[in-house]
Amino acid sequence: MKVGILAGGYGSRLAEETDIRPKPMVEIGGMPILWHIMMIYASYGHTDFAIGLGYKGEYIKRWFRDFSTFGGSMSVNTGTGVVQRHGSSAPNWNVDLVETGLNTMTGGRIKRLAEWMGGGTFMMTWGDGVADVNLNDVLAFHRAHGKLATMTAVRPAARYGHIEFDGSRVVEFSEKPQTGEGWINGAFFVLEPGVCDYIDGDNVMFEHDPMRRLAADGQLMAYQHTSFWQCMDTLREKQILQNLWDSGKAPWKLWE
Repeated sequence: MKVGILAGGYGSRLAEETDIRPKPMVEIGGMPILWHIMMIYASYGHTDFAIGLGYKGEYIKRWFRDFSTFGGSMSVNTGTGVVQRHGSSAPNWNVDLVETGLNTMTGGRIKRLAEWMGGGTFMMTWGDGVADVNLNDVLAFHRAHGKLATMTAVRPAARYGHIEFDGSRVVEFSEKPQTGEGWINGAFFVLEPGVCDYIDGDNVMFEHDPMRRLAADGQLMAYQHTSFWQCMDTLREKQILQNLWDSGKAPWKLWE
């Protein structure tokens, strides 16, 4: 099944990093978070991707070109320019790098990517969040309900600790519990082509009018994911992911 990833936003809340590269190329453990997201999908056998480009899209194109070319060893004949690759370590993915406009919003990018999705059910996510979500279960849930759209709903860790009182006595204290916040959109969508009928153009945020209209029409369902999920909007969140990776216990690392 084809997987679309939106990677064209400005990432302005992470400007310390995104002045020089697009947010999906910000690295965790020496690899772009986009690679981590793709590895999650590949762990479930989904290796056919379409990436929606915008801000600094050329950076992403160069990275994939070099990733494919320079993985493993190579021999170069300096007279003929012939290059022979040996034992490439790059995964066997098909990646369409699709220009979706510099200022296009998320809905517009999804609509522009739709023609690359093969005409059937497809997966879609943002290029800045990781999770240990079971994609087989998400897909099975989507197929069972028969609606146009499935979103993965998550309950992120609270930013601060949670305290429960009996009068002034603390009866429970939990440090940043996973269920400290309400349910939010965690992306990791499964969509039918009909969702594009709810997107009027490039200037539409998918999270706004299209999702509200899908919900009003009974066409939006939520797969409730109660385990790990983390986006990377700020330097603080980048450091959370980096610390998890450095610990050797990154929850989203579903591959060996």
